[in-house]
Amino acid sequence: MYDASTLRNGFWRNRLPLYALIFLISVVSLACNRQQQPEATTQAKRYDLKGKVVSVDKEKKEVTIAHEEIKGYMPAMTMPFKLKDEWAFDVLAPGSRVGATLVVDANSFWLEGIAISMTMDEPTGLKNPMDAATKPKIGDEVPDFSLINQDGKPVKLHQYRGKALLLTFIYTRCPLPEYCTLMSNNLNEVNKALEGSTNIQARTHLLSITIDPAYDTPKVLRSYGASTTGKFAQENFAHWDFVTGKPEEIKRTAEYFGLTYFEEKDQITHSLRTALIAPDGKVHKVYPGNEWNPADVVKDIQSLLGDSDQKAQEKK
Repeated sequence: MYDASTLRNGFWRNRLPLYALIFLISVVSLACNRQQQPEATTQAKRYDLKGKVVSVDKEKKEVTIAHEEIKGYMPAMTMPFKLKDEWAFDVLAPGSRVGATLVVDANSFWLEGIAISMTMDEPTGLKNPMDAATKPKIGDEVPDFSLINQDGKPVKLHQYRGKALLLTFIYTRCPLPEYCTLMSNNLNEVNKALEGSTNIQARTHLLSITIDPAYDTPKVLRSYGASTTGKFAQENFAHWDFVTGKPEEIKRTAEYFGLTYFEEKDQITHSLRTALIAPDGKVHKVYPGNEWNPADVVKDIQSLLGDSDQKAQEKK
């Protein structure tokens, strides 16, 4: 026989481990929820940040900024930041000057309290400085821009008539892997894919145009191009040219395709543009940003050349 006191003591003795486990799970769950929605702790540090917007990704709630030196924390550089002020994504644009508070916590960092101003070189009333540049329409004839390739030889865009021309813009000192490096790697993937088809390769050409002609001389571009393809001394640049030119001609070319860039000390803040030009010298497609896939571009080229063959047959 057990009295009431014995029964009570046994009841709690058997269940205390269970309740301790439930309590522990609850604490872990609360901790996880806090991690999913991080807030600044009392140990978080705050710094003033000023700079110019390079790109905006509303879906990722992220803005890439070429910022000035953050005293006591980091030197001037270009990098992406998470942004908590959601309203700002409807206003921010490449070229916008911003000021904000950089919050640095133990395991994360983000911007808050952002203030936005227009750039000095942006016409009043324009929300996006990209609107100030000429944007070609599909079917527009591309001007015969005059450039200089990695061998110091003159290059004119009209010399590629009869071929599908894929061009993009880069500069060799670009520090962001998702910008110029990605554009060069993407074109290299296209280049490799086209090499697998002798018929297609002979009817295409690739062109990388620097937006930093002061530094990217033909010699620098030759070294950069040979390194990009991985062929080094064996690279003959028969299918892919890396070109520079007079600053005013580079500017004209970039603006025609809708690319804007600004010099910031040793760096260049810029947008991204890649374009596919048809064998007749007209704009076939423009790929803004860095979201395009090399495999999709190869399909576009194949489709374009197939259409060209069909039209040529119809003329006979």
